[in-house]
Amino acid sequence: MKVALLILLGLILGLIGGGALGLGAGVAWVELFKTSNFEGYSAMLVFFTFMPIGALLGAVAGAILFGIAAAHPQKLSAEHLKQYDRDGFRFRQDI
Repeated sequence: MKVALLILLGLILGLIGGGALGLGAGVAWVELFKTSNFEGYSAMLVFFTFMPIGALLGAVAGAILFGIAAAHPQKLSAEHLKQYDRDGFRFRQDI
């Protein structure tokens, strides 16, 4: 359950972050390539092309990264620290 919730969190955070990066990339594209602003064409290009693509890529990347991080906890995570004493020696489980 923890892994699924972290994947969902990564999906949401990636969606927001990717949308923001897509927005920035779209504005940079419009400024760099001097896209026409006739009847709001440049705004439609940014908000209907770059922002959704960035949001989708960010959501997928965030879900994958958070899923990998949740499935493979680090050696110094709270769950693994319980197995060691303060000197770094592993507690014996078979005693």
